[in-house]
Amino acid sequence: MSTQRIIQKSIAYMEQHLEEQLTLADIASYAGFSPYHFHRLFRKEVGMNIADYLRKRRLCYAAQLLLHSEAAIIDISLHCHFESQESFTRAFKKLYGMPPGRYRKIFAVHAHHSNYQKGEDHMQQQSQSALKGWFLSGSHPHDYEIGVDRSTVHQGSTSGYLKALTPMEADAFATMMQQFKADKYAGKRMRFSGFVKTKNVKEYCGLWMRVDNRAEDVLQFDNMNDRRIVGSMHWNHYAIVLDVPEDSATISIGVLLMGAGKVWLDSLRFEEVDLSVPTTNFDFHYELLEEPTNLSFEE
Repeated sequence: MSTQRIIQKSIAYMEQHLEEQLTLADIASYAGFSPYHFHRLFRKEVGMNIADYLRKRRLCYAAQLLLHSEAAIIDISLHCHFESQESFTRAFKKLYGMPPGRYRKIFAVHAHHSNYQKGEDHMQQQSQSALKGWFLSGSHPHDYEIGVDRSTVHQGSTSGYLKALTPMEADAFATMMQQFKADKYAGKRMRFSGFVKTKNVKEYCGLWMRVDNRAEDVLQFDNMNDRRIVGSMHWNHYAIVLDVPEDSATISIGVLLMGAGKVWLDSLRFEEVDLSVPTTNFDFHYELLEEPTNLSFEE
């Protein structure tokens, strides 16, 4: 089993037991590794240790309880495995920039008002036309939308989403993407990773990354076609690793959604990794023949 699959398996386990007491030993045992080795694998792949990951996920869960329940803050703090309301308030303020009581006052009224007016999708649609840094493309972009969601979040207070609006034609797809210069990354091995959640994805979705030269030739590419995300999947971690050749000009990254469904993105990262991390590049090369063949079109 690949390192990425091991990490995905362990994240799924943590998500299923988020409201329970979990230790590094429990999670490592489930993944089939010693605590020390698993901790190193997880930190290298996800960019944080197990304790920080669990703390952020529980704080995110607490934020949703603040918005969508009337539970007392002290009860939420204990339910999310904080020793006291004081320690919960300190951690919450560090992540969200304000104490939990103020967060509830500011955002809960807005959330309830939005849901009352237009249902749960209202809040998700507010920012679809102004998603900074991202744009919508693909074969049928008019049949999809992108935006910011406050109700379905992995870490922090918002996630980005891409969803189909109408019944899809065959092979219709869209992507929420961005493109930037490759200059500062040339000669490096780069990883594009993050957390993805899906709902009713009929065909498939996945992260994607492409490296082009100045003639717009594709030098490196991966769209997770060999490890598709299909159906309704809870938050998990996915990654693409590509080399950026010296003659690279542009890098494109994003998420692809083919057909009907909805996908959320959160906690994306774009970072250099060392050469011990294997690439996921789709190999475009094929073997050239020494001379022409079958010029008479024989079967």
